[in-house]
Amino acid sequence: MMECRVDHEESLVDRCRRAEYYLLPTSDESCRMAIQSRPLQRPLVVMMCRTLRTISPDATLLEAAWLMRDAKVGALLVQEAGHYSGLISESDLVRKGMAESRPANETLVRAVMSHPLLSIDSASSAHEASEKMAERGIRHLAVSDEGQIVGIVSVRDLLRYFKNWGDV
Repeated sequence: MMECRVDHEESLVDRCRRAEYYLLPTSDESCRMAIQSRPLQRPLVVMMCRTLRTISPDATLLEAAWLMRDAKVGALLVQEAGHYSGLISESDLVRKGMAESRPANETLVRAVMSHPLLSIDSASSAHEASEKMAERGIRHLAVSDEGQIVGIVSVRDLLRYFKNWGDV
């Protein structure tokens, strides 16, 4: 393995893709590259959002919408008594809240959230995550590592991956 600095991510990604390298992030914002002998399978841990944005199940839909807007995210983990009990997404707000004429300033997150929380292992591929999302008709998946939620991957993350890395 050789060390490299990620200064121009786009060009580095393109070069690595052509050479069939695998980018492994390290804590100091550098990366390790390893030559792959098989098609590239980028683990979800590289593409997921690591910042876990949470909300209480007793918050209102309006509070959830404000939090999503301010954080520029499409979903929040619902955290209750120290564990994640579900997820509330923009789709939940629209389909289960607004479309059912529920008052956003009175309806609680617990009434429209998706539960139980669906997750996928962090070592899974983008293709596996995409298949799971398609099967379940969802746009966000929690990413777990040894039973702990460590991030969220969205359809947008997968689209960015497929755009940059193609169908490898």
